[in-house]
Amino acid sequence: MALSFCGNDKGINPYSVVQGTLNNGCFVDALNLVPHVFLLFITFPILFIGWGSQSSKVQIHHNTWLHFPGHNMRWILTFSLLFVHVCEFAEGIVSDKMMLTTTHLHLFLPAFMGFIAATTSVVYYHNIETSNFPKLLLVLFIYWVLAFITKSIKLWKFASHEVGPQHLRFCITALLVLLYGLLMAVEINVIRVRKYVFFANPQKVKPPEDLQDLGVRFLQPFVNLLSKATYWWMNPLIIGAHKRPIELKKIGKLPIAMRALTNYLKLKDAYEDQRTAEDPNKAPSIWRSMYRAFGRPILLSSTFRYLADLLGFAGPLCICGIVKYLKKDKLSEQDKAKVGEEYLEGKTQILASVEML
Repeated sequence: MALSFCGNDKGINPYSVVQGTLNNGCFVDALNLVPHVFLLFITFPILFIGWGSQSSKVQIHHNTWLHFPGHNMRWILTFSLLFVHVCEFAEGIVSDKMMLTTTHLHLFLPAFMGFIAATTSVVYYHNIETSNFPKLLLVLFIYWVLAFITKSIKLWKFASHEVGPQHLRFCITALLVLLYGLLMAVEINVIRVRKYVFFANPQKVKPPEDLQDLGVRFLQPFVNLLSKATYWWMNPLIIGAHKRPIELKKIGKLPIAMRALTNYLKLKDAYEDQRTAEDPNKAPSIWRSMYRAFGRPILLSSTFRYLADLLGFAGPLCICGIVKYLKKDKLSEQDKAKVGEEYLEGKTQILASVEML
């Protein structure tokens, strides 16, 4: 049977708008496709032709060197958006299978296109950061606005048809509205800080001084969140180490903020700030100095360490659950076999009694 966006159910006209255009669920789902198609149509030429990959004004040896305001928040929200789109796609597939009729593409195709669009948005944003050409972010701002409006319409129609929080589809749509709204707020904040549109004097940002030094090869503070988490920026060094031994020249220098002298001066300043004119002989606290100088990274690393230790129990718990499940199935099979044997034994006794009669 030929595929149709709204299905080919007999006796039903899925394209009917007699009760109102927005009351047609298929039309609302088609409306949700518009922002995704818009983003792909605009960004693909920019990505593949090269407008977003490199700026003629920037000549620098590193790929990622500039972060716009809300950089980490954008990546976290995008990862969350991708996860919710996967859930939406799975829910659409299950709903389509439950209908037991023709295939309804409108149930899962918008989610699939949304996943592709979200992936494209983060790739596009990464290229805009590396080229330091923020005016191209206006495309993303328009996309977030359109996606927020269309998803809000869908959520509103769900509520008007008494589809509430007890339904998974409503919850997924509400999460998408929230995520698109937050991403739109992040984009507005970039416009407010960088002033690349709607302002007469845009803010010009120079690359970090460390990246001007060709000897600096440690890029952890300057790469995006995904590369920080996976150490993707170390791939050239790791690949080169497979071919020939690593030389000290290949490792390069540390950034200024991570050198021993810089950290010593920071600790010394925090230590000296505790001295007061009222009591110059009072010895400053080294613990307080450590907290003032490096408190935030210490707390952050400690939090991640505790989380890693707690997640260490996940593996054994999963194995325990699998073993219990397999043991339960084995016991159920044994019970079935035992019941079958008792049934056969009882049937044999009945037949024997009948023969005796």
